[in-house]
Amino acid sequence: MTIDAVIFDIGNVLIEWQPERVYDKYIGEERRKEMFANVDLHGMNDSVDRGANWEEAVKSLAEANPAFRDEILMWHTHWLEMASPTIEHSVRLLRALRAKGIPVFALTNFGIQTFEIGEKEYPFLKEFDRRYVSGHMGVIKPDADIYRMVEEDCGVAPEKLIFVDDRADNIAAADARGWKTHQFTGPQGWADRLVAEGLLTEEEAA
Repeated sequence: MTIDAVIFDIGNVLIEWQPERVYDKYIGEERRKEMFANVDLHGMNDSVDRGANWEEAVKSLAEANPAFRDEILMWHTHWLEMASPTIEHSVRLLRALRAKGIPVFALTNFGIQTFEIGEKEYPFLKEFDRRYVSGHMGVIKPDADIYRMVEEDCGVAPEKLIFVDDRADNIAAADARGWKTHQFTGPQGWADRLVAEGLLTEEEAA
């Protein structure tokens, strides 16, 4: 079965997403662990990825948790540092696929405001043929609806899509739709998979 389109996740596939690493740098691992145990930062981020206003969501959570107020506000002031650096080999793979005329889409859990910032910092985010950004769609991975929405919009049969994502739950949801999938653990493994699928040569995937 031929593959008609390649779908990339963004966080931890094209750009590293490591909030904990940034907090460890500024407040130390012990304080960070205490905060994450007591404050649902990832739940707040999920709400932003569903379309909530980013700054308002961060400030609301900070005001509700005064013991960690300043640290929570860093999710806004230090966000770009959390969403970095670029995974350069993955970006080369994206561009190699497009250079061969293979449609490349993005399917990402990303807020509306944060994606605008990401676009300015990482111009390659504008290079996709189609972009499916959860904040604009009102639903996040691994909800089956977001995969259905992609299928309906792009018109490609599920079995002719291949999707790369770092999270097992997101991969499992795509598997359930009949998509081909690859769980990302590093760019070389993804490059090897694209070669194995006949989409790129070894030279093109380097």
